[in-house]
Amino acid sequence: MGSGGIGGYFGGRLADAANVTGSDVSFIARGAHLAAMQKDGLRINSPLGDAHIPSVKATDDPATIGPVDIVMFGVKLYDVEEAAELCKPLIGPDTAVISFLNGVDSEARLQAILGAEAAVGGVARIPSNIAAPGVIAHMGPFAELDFGELDGRDSPRLNAFHAACEGAGIRSDLVDNIETAIWLKLAILSPFASVCCMTRLPGRIMVEDPHVHEVAVAAMREVIAVARAKGIDLPDDALESRQDMMNGFVNAKPSMLHDLEAGKRIELNGLQGAVVRMGVELDVPTPVHQVVYAALKPYLNGPPKD
Repeated sequence: MGSGGIGGYFGGRLADAANVTGSDVSFIARGAHLAAMQKDGLRINSPLGDAHIPSVKATDDPATIGPVDIVMFGVKLYDVEEAAELCKPLIGPDTAVISFLNGVDSEARLQAILGAEAAVGGVARIPSNIAAPGVIAHMGPFAELDFGELDGRDSPRLNAFHAACEGAGIRSDLVDNIETAIWLKLAILSPFASVCCMTRLPGRIMVEDPHVHEVAVAAMREVIAVARAKGIDLPDDALESRQDMMNGFVNAKPSMLHDLEAGKRIELNGLQGAVVRMGVELDVPTPVHQVVYAALKPYLNGPPKD
């Protein structure tokens, strides 16, 4: 569900390896991107290897697909409820809907609509976007997935998906504490998106400018403090490992900056806004996130009107 930077890239890799893994991949998209995929297939431009899948199954109507084993759920945070409703024809008794969204609450929102058994936690680490209709651009040295059942149980359905990912050359990890992985992603993503959107510059700025670097690290500390106040089991080196990850973002732009530059809605409420709200609830100071939220709020639904 969603064929952008995440669904388009990883779904494309799975489709490209279908003769190896036996995966039968369908893409759900809309507009010009859907039309291009239906006409010319899907292209992936990536430092890990380009790909062209000349013929793909692509539709804007999930009902034409029917129940599936796995739904890779990769929409914007503000579209979760609408997309989840559209997913209902895809759900069978053992279907796993893996949320590869940003933020930390999409799994609970999926459970409310699709049921507790369907929703699965996931993390996608990849700098990617739709470069043009039918074309996914991947920028950076990494493209990785983590996923796991929310209760940590062993999962035959996810074991099968993990095997398909490995067969397609996708680096993936089936984890028993996906909540930790989700929060560790937020601890790098929210600072990354914050400083890039505030400066209107790619990730290099938070590595090369010491003052911006300091702000990014302070934002990381805030997310980690909120997570620990919520009882999330983060490793002792959570901050250090997030700082080490910065170097992998030097040539990348967060999706929020792409959306900001394109005049689209941004995921501010689900990222920086969520950190601020949880900080207030838990009495954890989040001054960096408060400033970022206030500064970007006029752009929440696109460019502010004069």
